[in-house]
Amino acid sequence: MENSKNKNINIMKTYRIIAMLVLPFILVATSCEKDLNLTPESVIGANSYWKNQGDVESYVNGMYVRFRSDANDNLFSWGEARSEVLSYGLQASEGRERYFENTLDQDAAGPDWKNLYTVIHDANLILKYAPAIDFDSETKKNIALAQAHAMRAYCYFIIAKVWGDAPVNTEPTEGFDPVNSFKARNNVTEVISLVKSDIEAALGLFSNNTFSNGRSQWSKPAVNALKGDVYLWTGKLMGGGTSDITTALTSLESVRTADVDLLANYDDIFRYNNKENKEIIMAIHYEDLESGNNFNDGIYIRGDQIPSNGDPAAKALLGEGGGLNRWAPSEVFRNQWTDDDTRKNATYVLMNTENPNSPGVYDQFYASAVIKYRGFVDAGTRKYMDDIVLYRYADVLLMIAEAKNALSQDPTAEMTLIRQRAYGANYPGHEFVSGTPEANDAAILQERLFELSFEGKRWYDLLRFGKAFELVPTLVGEPEHKKLFPISQETISLNGLIEQNPGY
Repeated sequence: MENSKNKNINIMKTYRIIAMLVLPFILVATSCEKDLNLTPESVIGANSYWKNQGDVESYVNGMYVRFRSDANDNLFSWGEARSEVLSYGLQASEGRERYFENTLDQDAAGPDWKNLYTVIHDANLILKYAPAIDFDSETKKNIALAQAHAMRAYCYFIIAKVWGDAPVNTEPTEGFDPVNSFKARNNVTEVISLVKSDIEAALGLFSNNTFSNGRSQWSKPAVNALKGDVYLWTGKLMGGGTSDITTALTSLESVRTADVDLLANYDDIFRYNNKENKEIIMAIHYEDLESGNNFNDGIYIRGDQIPSNGDPAAKALLGEGGGLNRWAPSEVFRNQWTDDDTRKNATYVLMNTENPNSPGVYDQFYASAVIKYRGFVDAGTRKYMDDIVLYRYADVLLMIAEAKNALSQDPTAEMTLIRQRAYGANYPGHEFVSGTPEANDAAILQERLFELSFEGKRWYDLLRFGKAFELVPTLVGEPEHKKLFPISQETISLNGLIEQNPGY
């Protein structure tokens, strides 16, 4: 644990240095948004920066810093907010209701793809310049290149799932170039083709199936988890069928041979003082005094809003208040849980107040809050700096179960592992019994809800299982074009070649 902590401190020192190095680049990139909106113009040219191994490794770290800006809020907004798990909180929602009410349009389209393209630009620079630079070992160079390929693949996969068609850029924009700066949207099949190509490139560059570069940077196990995710998506939604799902299963099974395991206590997975534990495969790193809060500061409850007559058990779970309850776990979500599931009290808290007619009975709904990413309390202030998990072992096990079921194989073994940890001594009565493919799919999707809620997965799960327009109340009877997010009017205004998604 101490070695991990020292490693994180060293990484964070490097991150701070990079943040200072790239500040001029960020400022110039911001000034160029009037012209670009796909890739920023880099002022760090080949003649002034890309000279040695340290330059490349520093830029790789900077790429992760810039990616973290999307992890703060956007990954959650894209991957969870439109599902059935959220509703109104105690505070003004500040427009967040547009997600769970599914009323997004081009004027209120949610976060755009600008930051993702900035990270893609970082990856493109690394892939352009790193091959010609001497490293003290070929392995280190390959790891840097592999991380750039993996990050580009992940960003384009998000873009493909959220917006569908999108411009494909594989070259950095280092000066004003209208050909590369203003591009129309490529078909989503071309976007996914690049994603798959980058995944294969990354896997070929990692020398072994380890986490030698940490669990908050891309590694071979993490890229195999991404590959399984991608091929499940294309197998189910893009015509890949049995072939792609078989590829997904093979990739996911390879993750099991890495140094991964389910933690005995579900709550321990997410804690600030337990980062990079064996369940984590890939996470976005947060550190006190180095990064700001993540999205959970908008789903907690402010200290002065915790009611004095609230349920003592709920108040104990909540602890010190913090943040603002701008949206909250919905009633539809809360009503699906049983009290004997140990994940419940590690995921959210239901705050009821005392019934005025029945002293000691707390049955008056007041609020709910997510406590999975609750951070820690420092001098009376709650800081939301738990790492944002992109992939973990339980997710992989459930994707394996999903792939097996789609291939007419028995998913019992993986479902059993998840439920045994979830219910502990209460496991009898919660055994998974394999049934029809449809019944198994329903059980796997439900298990993913309990296991992975508020981890930015639910919206994509609903789409992949074909259940968004059945299980999200605000989408029942709505048109199919709402599977995709709208393109923001700002994005269209900045690039006249970008066309709006149909239906918006």
